Amino acid sequence: MIIAIDGPAAAGKGTLARRIADALGYAHLDTGALYRAVGLGVRRAGQDPADAAAALAAAQTLDPAGLTDPALREEETGKAASIVSAHPAVRAALLDFQREFAQSPPHGAAGAVIEGRDIGTVVCPDADVKLFIEADLEVRAARRLAELQQQDPSLRLDEVRAEMAERDQRDRNRADSPLRPAPDAHLLDTTDLDIDGAFLAAMKVIGGHEE
Repeated sequence: MIIAIDGPAAAGKGTLARRIADALGYAHLDTGALYRAVGLGVRRAGQDPADAAAALAAAQTLDPAGLTDPALREEETGKAASIVSAHPAVRAALLDFQREFAQSPPHGAAGAVIEGRDIGTVVCPDADVKLFIEADLEVRAARRLAELQQQDPSLRLDEVRAEMAERDQRDRNRADSPLRPAPDAHLLDTTDLDIDGAFLAAMKVIGGHEE
């Protein structure tokens, strides 16, 4: 069984995807980590994430073992990830990895929960369940600020909000695999939900499908 979870940054899809995977015993893949790893690789090579050739080289030499690098969660890495993800060649290079994970989940898991921005539309258009998680920009910015201030207490809400709005625009308007809900996706707005409420709502959708 394949569960596809899409949505913008800080809507809550990551926490929700991990919790669903744990509850069902499914394998979990954060595809954003793949793009973050590519962005980090470009940065560490001293190159520009906007350089398509440099980004493709980083994608083609991606080591899955590096997906747990703490530097992946840094704000600068997130910015680089958003930029490299707009390169069609990078997306193509990572597509096979994601589809193989979905079709043959590691460790013999009975299913996979895959989160990203184009899972239900491009990576796994035939996923059994598709969820699109969204929330108001102001709420998402506040969530991200709380997370990032653990690394940099000097960050301000207006800075995070502006960066998030810019990223939303880039993700939604890119020519290749833009962020948008699949026609058959279940929309889940987490603006007024905590993780428990979001989890219960998502499991209701998944349970209804299983029935």
